[in-house]
Amino acid sequence: MYYVLLQTATEGQQPNPLISFLPFLFIIVIMYFLIIRPQQKKQKEQQKMLDDLQENDTVVTTGGIIGKIVKIRKERDSVILKVDDNAKLEVKRIAIAGVISEPEKK
Repeated sequence: MYYVLLQTATEGQQPNPLISFLPFLFIIVIMYFLIIRPQQKKQKEQQKMLDDLQENDTVVTTGGIIGKIVKIRKERDSVILKVDDNAKLEVKRIAIAGVISEPEKK
């Protein structure tokens, strides 16, 4: 008897679709703040570093090559690195992982 009353009381109510979708929405918001937003911030910092490159900066490439920027070629989106007295390499700007030291500005 009790089972029949309980069954008839719950059969008339439909669960709210928003409430059932809420856990998925919550997971998406957490993923945004933990993964997507920090990655976007890191990308902006990397782009700013690439835009601020100057001649005589000592840089390291993604391949681990350390050199001093001799010339920046904007038309080819590359830089020429001096890695030794007689050795120069041309690398794409995107391949620069970071600036080791900046020249002193006068």
